[in-house]
Amino acid sequence: MRAKLEQLSLQRNNQSFLCYEVNVPGFAFLWHYHPEYELTFIVKGSGKRLVGDSYEQFSEGDLVLLGPNLPHSWVSEQIKKQNCQAIVIQFSTEFIAPLLQYQEMKDIEKLLSRAEKGLHFKRLKNKEIIQILHEIKDSKAVDAFTLLIQLLHKLSANTSIVLSSSEFKPLKGNQNQQRINKIFQFIQKGFREKISLQKAAALIHLSESAFCKFFKRACGKSFSDYVNDIRVSNACQLLIETDKPIAQIAFESGFESLTYFNRVFLKKKKVRPGEFRKMIF
Repeated sequence: MRAKLEQLSLQRNNQSFLCYEVNVPGFAFLWHYHPEYELTFIVKGSGKRLVGDSYEQFSEGDLVLLGPNLPHSWVSEQIKKQNCQAIVIQFSTEFIAPLLQYQEMKDIEKLLSRAEKGLHFKRLKNKEIIQILHEIKDSKAVDAFTLLIQLLHKLSANTSIVLSSSEFKPLKGNQNQQRINKIFQFIQKGFREKISLQKAAALIHLSESAFCKFFKRACGKSFSDYVNDIRVSNACQLLIETDKPIAQIAFESGFESLTYFNRVFLKKKKVRPGEFRKMIF
C-alpha cells in the first residue's frame, strides 16, 4: 500500500539527528514512511502498531526500531480515553554510515541491517536503556551524540524480533496516500462487522479484481488475510484482558463462525485460542 513520504530532513535545523517527545490525546492513524531510521519508545498509551505487514498490540514500554522507507503507523484504541506519550529518535543513513566503517560499530551495523523490516525489543526491562532514551531527549550536541551511540550499542546486545515479513515490498509515493488511508481506516473501524470487498474497492474507485491485485502487490498478502490478521490480533487482546467465552470473543472480533475462527487462529498463532489463553496465565 502506498504510504505518504514524510520529509524529516526539512525539520532537522542543522541537527545530526532528531529526538523529540510526543504528547497527544491519542495516536491518530497515518500510514507513512521516511528515509530515516526511527526508534520509537512508548511511554504512555496502548493500541495497534502497524509496521509493513505486521499488525500487533502495543502498550507502555514498547520499543521499535525501523529501517529507512518502511511504512508504519501507531493508532490508539478509540474506545479508550487515554493520554499518549512517546520518545522518538530519527537519524539518516548519511549520518550513521561513516561511523559504521569502524570495527567497534560492527554490532550496531548488524542491528541496523536487521531493522530493515522493523525490530521489536520484546519485554524490554533494561532500565539503563530507558534512562538513556530520556537523557538523549534532554541533551544537546556532543552529549546527545554519544548517548545515541551508547543506546544503539546496548540495543544490539538485546533480543529483538523482526516485525515485517520478507514478502512485504511497499509501494512508495504520495499520489495514493488518501485512498490508502481510507482503506486502512475502513478496515480499522469495521473489522468487528462483516467487511465488504465491494465497499473497500469502491472507496478508492477500483473494480474488485483491480483492488485485490493492488492490495496484494502493496501488502504482500490478500485483503481477506490482512483483515483476519487484525481480527486475530483483537481476539488475542480480548483473550488476555477479559474472561469472555471464546465464542463471544470470536464474534466480537468479526468472525461469523467459531469453527472458522479456531482454524484461522491456529494457522496464524500455531496454538488454539484456549491454549493461547492458558499460555498467558
